[in-house]
Amino acid sequence: KMADAAAQTEIDIRNERSKALVSTDEMTEYLYGGKKNLARIRKLKKLIEEDPVFRVDDYYFASRQQRYERALEKTIRLVELVRDNGVSKDDSILMRLCIREQLPLGLHWVMFIPAIKGQGTEEQQAKWLPLAETLQIVGTYAQTEMGHGTFLRGLETTATYNPRTEQFDLHSPSLTSIKWWPGTLGKTATHCVVMARLITQGRDHGTHAFIVQLRDLDTHKALPGVKVGDIGPKLGYDSMDNGFLQLSHVKIPRDQMLMKFAQVAKDGTYSKPPNTKLSYGTMIYVRSVMISDAARHLQAATTIAIRYAAVRRQS
Repeated sequence: KMADAAAQTEIDIRNERSKALVSTDEMTEYLYGGKKNLARIRKLKKLIEEDPVFRVDDYYFASRQQRYERALEKTIRLVELVRDNGVSKDDSILMRLCIREQLPLGLHWVMFIPAIKGQGTEEQQAKWLPLAETLQIVGTYAQTEMGHGTFLRGLETTATYNPRTEQFDLHSPSLTSIKWWPGTLGKTATHCVVMARLITQGRDHGTHAFIVQLRDLDTHKALPGVKVGDIGPKLGYDSMDNGFLQLSHVKIPRDQMLMKFAQVAKDGTYSKPPNTKLSYGTMIYVRSVMISDAARHLQAATTIAIRYAAVRRQS
C-alpha cells in the first residue's frame, strides 16, 4: 500500500509539473544567477547531502542534549569539508545554509567575527580575526539583558576605565543587567563581544563593544568573575545553546574595547565616534541576516505546501 501511494504521488507531481507554463530549469538558473553559479551551488549542496553526518532522521526523536551534540558533530564535519575541499569563505556560507540545523557556532560566524571586522581597528582585526577564523577561539555577541532588549539606551552592564591600570572593569550591577539569550554563549563560546556602558573620567558615554574572554582555553571552565551557562529548554532552536552571562568586576586591557570609531586614550580621554549609531552596526547586520533566513524558511514552507496540495487525495 505504501509503495503504491508513493508511486501515485510521483505520478501526480510529474503531471502537475508538466502543466507549467515556464521552464523550471530556466527559472532555477535565473533565480540562482545562471548555469555556472547554479552548478556551483549544487556541488556544495551535494557535499552536505551525501555525507551521513548531516542526516536528519534522528532530528525529532533526539533529546535537547543530543540535538546540541549532533549539531556540534555537524559543525566539526562542516569545518573538515571546507578545509579538505578548499572551499572559499563565501562558499562555506552557502554550505552552512544547506544544513538543516542551527549550528552552535552560528553567532561566532554571524556576529562575533563581523563585530570585530566592523568595529575593530586594523590592529585589533590583525590580532583577533586569525584566532577566530581558525577557531582557536569561539566567540559570541552579548547585548540583550534580562531587563533590556531593543531599548539599547537602557542597558545596565558597565565598563569602567581605570587609567592607573589601563584596564576596563566589566560589571553586571543588577539582576536585570544579566545578559540573556545570546546563542553560542551557553556552552560553546570562549570569548564574547559584550555591549556595555562605557564610563571614563566619571562620565557615562553609552554602550560600546568590548572583547571579553569567558572560559579557559584549556579547561573550558568559566574564568574568575564570570558566571555563564545555558538558559534551558525553549520552544525551538534546541541545537543552539542560548545562554546567560553575569560579570563581576572582570578586568580587561584597554585595547579590548573595539575602537574603530570611538576611542579611550591611556589617560581615559574619550574620543566620540562620527555617529553614535555606528556601534549598532553588527546588530543591524544580523537583523538583515534574520530576514534572509525567514525568507528561506518561507520558500521551503511554500514549496512543501504547494507540492502537498498537488498530491493530496481524499480517502
